[in-house]
Amino acid sequence: MTANGTIDRPLTHDPLKQALMSPHATTSEQPHGAATADFITAGANTSRQNRTREMQLIPEALARAHMDDRMREADGERLALRLVAARRMQRRAERVSLRARRALAMAVMH
Repeated sequence: MTANGTIDRPLTHDPLKQALMSPHATTSEQPHGAATADFITAGANTSRQNRTREMQLIPEALARAHMDDRMREADGERLALRLVAARRMQRRAERVSLRARRALAMAVMH
């Protein structure tokens, strides 16, 4: 467990020079995961670049989701305010209608 070249203790500490994990060992003299001389780091660079790109896009996605929530909340508040205003106008119209009906009844009675 404490031998060099294991997962816990890689032969090199530079992550770009470490071999990718695979189910079979490529060479028998070096432990699995150890850096080899013919190892090409292009795959490691690509995977790390994709990971960093994804990591950079996470705050943007969170901000977009947050803004969507805020927009939905604002739309709900606008709808509630519109409903309150409509009820207020309806009550006002009913009062005006009653006042007009009373005025008409008073005019007919006299």
